[in-house]
Order: sequence, then structure tokens, then C-alpha cells
Amino acid sequence: MIDLIGAVERIRSAAPAPKIEAAKLQRALREKVRGEVRFDDGSRALYSTDASNYRQIPIGVVVPKDVDDVVATVAMCREFGAPVTSRGGGTSLAGQTCNVSVIMDFSKYMHRIIDIDWDRKCARVEPGCVLDDLRKKAEERHLTFGPDPATHDHNTLGGMIGNNSCGTHSVMAGKTEENILELDILTYDGLRMRVGATSEEEYQRIVSGGGRRGEIYAGLKKIVERYGDEIRRRFPNIPRRVSGYNLPDLLPENGFDVARAIVGTECTCAVTLDTREQRRWQGPPYSAYSPSRSRDEHRKEGK
Repeated sequence: MIDLIGAVERIRSAAPAPKIEAAKLQRALREKVRGEVRFDDGSRALYSTDASNYRQIPIGVVVPKDVDDVVATVAMCREFGAPVTSRGGGTSLAGQTCNVSVIMDFSKYMHRIIDIDWDRKCARVEPGCVLDDLRKKAEERHLTFGPDPATHDHNTLGGMIGNNSCGTHSVMAGKTEENILELDILTYDGLRMRVGATSEEEYQRIVSGGGRRGEIYAGLKKIVERYGDEIRRRFPNIPRRVSGYNLPDLLPENGFDVARAIVGTECTCAVTLDTREQRRWQGPPYSAYSPSRSRDEHRKEGK
């Protein structure tokens, strides 16, 4: 059990991150954010850890009520020079949701299933949506979301996107990365955009439009042009490759998929506002899984 009293005492004796005026930032956030702004010692102690052994005392915590709150939070943090960290269920095992930053907890308010397209077998959800909530809704028509970490009853889809989560059934259904179609994201400098697979025609349109989005896409293309052969050679084609950035998703043969390239980046590139579409596959009429059968066989049966 976490020693909260000890953690609070350490917080009281520790200064916030250098050059960040936490009290002024707190006041600015409270003026702009409809949700909860928590900079008290107790909240900072609670959010100083996750399922890992790491302890990082945050500057403060924001619990946004909607996308506007997230946009306002990132804008204020940028103005004060404060880093931000997204957090869902706090099930990370390597300290991904602990940082000396402003923690944004999406799990309390931003957890809706926005819509489901039953014909296309995809859904749009907010980042704080718990995996089992989506799966229970999908199972009404014998569908499911394949990746299923052991913490499926309380981990969030946003956290799964940040971590590129797997789980037992990802062997046949693919990693989270392989089940994402589009993401609505926000960069630290305030750019909001929808990203996904990008055709050459769409890429040219984006770059010719200029601006920050065109700059980002052009920069990603330069990575592929310069390092494409090395990416093909050195990134192993294995079912559970979740370490590092998903640069292979930017290769032309993989559709220059910016959404899938962002999966697994743990908020280091952008904040996920919602998953515009998440691919879901037809679930089999049973729950048992035979590891002796191939991934392709299970996928074929599930269609």
C-alpha cells in the first residue's frame, strides 16, 4: 500500500519543477477549465504513482470534463512552460503516467462511447473509456475489441493507445496499433488534427496547405525517405513488437499511417482527444482460446 502520509510530507518539502510558477498556473487553469484542478498535496501524492514502482511528484492534476478543457489545459501549460502527461486507469507498469508535470486524468469524465458504426464494425470513443465498457456494448452484436490486457475491467482505451497494449487475444486480433483507424489528437503547440492512413494525394494536399500540419507531415515523410531502408531492415516483424516508436507504420507500403505511428508514444508526441474509429473484429461464439491454432485461422473464423 502506498505510504500517502509519507508521500505528502515529501511533497511539502519538495519544490515544484524549476521555473514553473505552480500557484499562478493553478489559478490560470481554474479560470479556464470547467473540470477539476487539483494542486493540493493529497492529490499530488495520489497521482505520484501508478501500477509501477516509480514515484514522480506531479506539479498538479487536471480532471477535464471535455475536449475544450483539454485544449485549455495544454494551452495554459504551454504558456507556463509546464509539461503535460495523459493518464487513464493508471495501470502502467513502467511509470508511464508518473511525471513531474501536469497530469490530465481522462477516466472520470471523458469516458463515453461516442458512437458505433455496426456496419463497418468500428466505434468512436473518448480516451477515458474503459475497455470492458466498449467490449460489453460490442458484444450485443457479437463483436469485440481484440487486445485485452489483464487490467481490462479498469484500463482505458486512451491508455491502451499510449502503451500499444496487447493481451492474450492480441495474438489473433493484433495489437492496439493494428486496431486503430483514426485519432483526433492535440499537439503541445495547440494544433488539433485528425490523423490516420494517408494517401499520396492527401499527403500532397496537406503539405501544399502549409502551416504547422503541413510542416509535421513533411517532417515525417523526411524520416521515411532518409531511414526507410533501415526501418525495414531493423524493425522485426513480430506480433508483439511494442518497444520504441512505430516508424514502420509511416512506410508507404503501410499507408503512411500517422495514427498508428502515434500509438505507443505515451503522450510524447500528442494528446489523444478521441479515437475517431477503432476497428473491431467479429467475436467467436465462445470465450476459450486454443493457442495451437494460428492467428490467421482465428481471424478468418471471426469474420
